[in-house]
Amino acid sequence: MAALGVAILGALCLVVPAASGSGPWVPHQGMRWQYQLQGALRTNLCVVPVSGGACVRPDVYDVDLYANDGVTLNTAGVAAIHSVGARAVCYVDAGTWEDFRPDASLYPPQVLGLSNGWPGERWLDIRNTGVLLPIISARVAKCAAARFDAVEFDNVDGYTNTTGFPLTGADQLTFDTALAGIAHADGLSVGLKNDLGQLSALQSDFDFAINEQCAQYKECNAYAGWLSAGKAVVEVEYHVPMSKYCPNADQQGRDAMQKSLALRAKPWRTCR
Repeated sequence: MAALGVAILGALCLVVPAASGSGPWVPHQGMRWQYQLQGALRTNLCVVPVSGGACVRPDVYDVDLYANDGVTLNTAGVAAIHSVGARAVCYVDAGTWEDFRPDASLYPPQVLGLSNGWPGERWLDIRNTGVLLPIISARVAKCAAARFDAVEFDNVDGYTNTTGFPLTGADQLTFDTALAGIAHADGLSVGLKNDLGQLSALQSDFDFAINEQCAQYKECNAYAGWLSAGKAVVEVEYHVPMSKYCPNADQQGRDAMQKSLALRAKPWRTCR
């Protein structure tokens, strides 16, 4: 999905959440997530959840590596998130090329495939790890420099799509496993985005999971193993009414939210 970055709304005070233990911060089940890739970052949202009661705020913000200008690292955004005691996850598109990124020229033509349906994006030949992994490593190093707590790699299921390349499940496993290693090497926890067909194979490599529309496509049960292992599973829904998926998400332990495809600050609502 195209990500245009976020700007800051509100004053900053650099209060970074304390680290827990010697390793990277890892999200736990029961946290409230905000997923925002466009528009002004708002850290003052307080919304009544579907379960009722007092308004609640996000515990975790999944935002773009870059600010709204598309070039400046989102360091100010991370500082704003930390100032309200929340955590920041760095959005990095690993499986598609985006023509609006400052490193777009580093991708040679032979690794660029078909459009993935989003403007300015094309699938990548993930078999060419010698070209792609150094570019992604540089991006993740920027996530760490901006003081993000974790990273989310998008479009890591190209083998299930029409990419223009004969990608296999084995190709995807090699690529995704390498991505997790890159994040961990920079001291960041890492989330697996979608890729339901390889959830079991990748569970030990990734620290949490993010899924889009598992209720809409009746796929949420695929995450039972991750939930049983105590790993956070974040569910983002765009079209299904919350009354249709919140009871199941709450019962099974998924951290579910309602968003629009534009992924701006609002609308945002959580199940609990």
